[in-house]
Amino acid sequence: MNKLSAAITAVGAYVPDFILTNKLLEEMVDTNDEWITSRTGIKERRILKKEGAGTSYMAIKAAEELIQKRNLDPTEIDMIIVATATPDLQVSCTAAYVASEIGATNAFGYDLQAACSSFLFGMSTASSYIVSGRYKKVLLIGADKMSSIIDYTDRTTCIIFGDGAGAALFEPNEEGLGLQDEYLRTDGVGRNFLKIDAGGSQLPTSLETVQNRQHYVYQDGKSVFKFAVSNMADAAAKIMERNNLSDNDVTWLLPHQANMRIINATASRMGLDDSKVLVNIEKYGNTTSATLPLLMADFEKKFKKGDNLVFAAFGGGFTWGSIYLKWAYNS
Repeated sequence: MNKLSAAITAVGAYVPDFILTNKLLEEMVDTNDEWITSRTGIKERRILKKEGAGTSYMAIKAAEELIQKRNLDPTEIDMIIVATATPDLQVSCTAAYVASEIGATNAFGYDLQAACSSFLFGMSTASSYIVSGRYKKVLLIGADKMSSIIDYTDRTTCIIFGDGAGAALFEPNEEGLGLQDEYLRTDGVGRNFLKIDAGGSQLPTSLETVQNRQHYVYQDGKSVFKFAVSNMADAAAKIMERNNLSDNDVTWLLPHQANMRIINATASRMGLDDSKVLVNIEKYGNTTSATLPLLMADFEKKFKKGDNLVFAAFGGGFTWGSIYLKWAYNS
């Protein structure tokens, strides 16, 4: 019997209809299209405007697309992981609600939070459950409603983030396809460089925290950029080195869509030609946990069975890493 691995067998995605362009942002804060594009590569981002709808709304939509494309009976899903930094509610598990809403009545689930690395870390978790032999179908969803925690008077953060969701189904594989290796890291030194000050147990919500606008994302851009450029690039290079992969062996790089300069630095460190680097940051901005599955959904038709894919991400905390995966099907 061949060694069991965990392969992605289907993907799905959802982005809201409303498009927040750089031109619209010019009317909201002191910025302009040229400045945003030259520094980030972002031209527009999607914003969820539906009243009362949170992260789960997008997660459900992405899961439903995957289920429809794969012709999957949702009762066959064993577990659901929702990778997110913006759960619908504190305490109540978003994944449990998603499972109920899509009809995955036999699945258990939970949320996973590692900032922009959430989906990457979720890939490791989903794969481990499959390889254990206990579960056959694990649905990993990356979804974030970043607009719910962004201050649209802060030009350092409001230009970067957007809303969206993507999903991937993990199943057992005995052909040597699927997740091959991972290099995942964290460092608490980043705790204060990218954060939301209030609303957690350290600084609970109060009238004062609301008045001080402490419930929005704060980012020390220079520090985050410095750490992201070096660590995300190094992690991707490390995964190549550990698996004896040359630039010719890597079919596609799927980098976290935070900033084009970080993406370019990662590709350069790996020695990859631009044609192998998948990018959709210009359309969506940084959707945090959703960037990697949105890349898979957008470029799925380019992937061929056996392709070598390298994923890389960097997030608050700090969290970062890289995963090497062999694609398991032809679209």
